Amino acid sequence: MSLSERLNEDMKQAMKSQDKFKLSTIRLIRATIKNLEIDLKRTLNDNEVLDILSREIKQRKDALQEFTKAGREDLADKVKAEAEFIAEYLPQQLTEEEIKVIVQQTIQETGASSKADMGKIMSALMPKVKGRADGKLVNQAVQELLQ
Repeated sequence: MSLSERLNEDMKQAMKSQDKFKLSTIRLIRATIKNLEIDLKRTLNDNEVLDILSREIKQRKDALQEFTKAGREDLADKVKAEAEFIAEYLPQQLTEEEIKVIVQQTIQETGASSKADMGKIMSALMPKVKGRADGKLVNQAVQELLQ
C-alpha cells in the first residue's frame, strides 16, 4: 500500500471514528499532496510523498519553537501533536549511531578529508538517509567526523 493510499484509508477511518484531530491533520497533508500533483500534472510516488511529510514535520517543529518562545502553550501542544502524528507515516528513524556509521562510510566513499568537501558528502549522503533522518542531525554528524 502506497503512502497516499494509506493516508486515504486513515482519513476514512478518522471520519468513521469522528477523530477530528487526525482528520484535519490528514486533510492538510492530502491538500499539500494534491496541490503538488496539480502543479506537476501527475501523481506523486512514495519518495515525493515522504518529502512532503518531512517538510510538514519540519514546518511544525519550527512553529513549535516560535509558539513556545511566544508563550503560546495551547498552540505549541497542538503543533507538537500534529508533528508526532505525521511522523507515524515516516519510516523508522535512524539512531545517532546509525547516522554516524552511514556518514563514515560516505566520507570514505567520497574521499573527503576536510569541511571544504561538505557539499560533496551531503549530496552523496542525503539520498541514503532520505526520510529516515533529520537533515540537522546528519549535518552535525558530518561536521563532527570531518574535524
